[in-house]
Amino acid sequence: MITEIHNQADFEREIVNHKGYSIIDFWATWCGPCRMMAPVMDHASELLGDKVNFTKVDTDEMQELAGKFNIMSIPTIILFKDGQEVHRMIGAVPQEAFLEELKKFLA
Repeated sequence: MITEIHNQADFEREIVNHKGYSIIDFWATWCGPCRMMAPVMDHASELLGDKVNFTKVDTDEMQELAGKFNIMSIPTIILFKDGQEVHRMIGAVPQEAFLEELKKFLA
């Protein structure tokens, strides 16, 4: 399951205070590559949801949070461990490449 972050309280709960791995998918409704990543993220969530907390942030809705993480291009997907950024992916990537990248950190 992918949780949507709509405010600072959501961010604190889902990322900052989460123990273990979390992902934020920074996206926007008008972004074609973001829409291409949606099924990739859904599939990854189904496979790895017991190891990773999957979230998404609409950059139009949460401009301040996007700015805090210097999001210049979307989709940008950030992997966190215990609330700290450990890896960042920019742009749409194929499903297998995305899963392989995540598995490097989860092994």
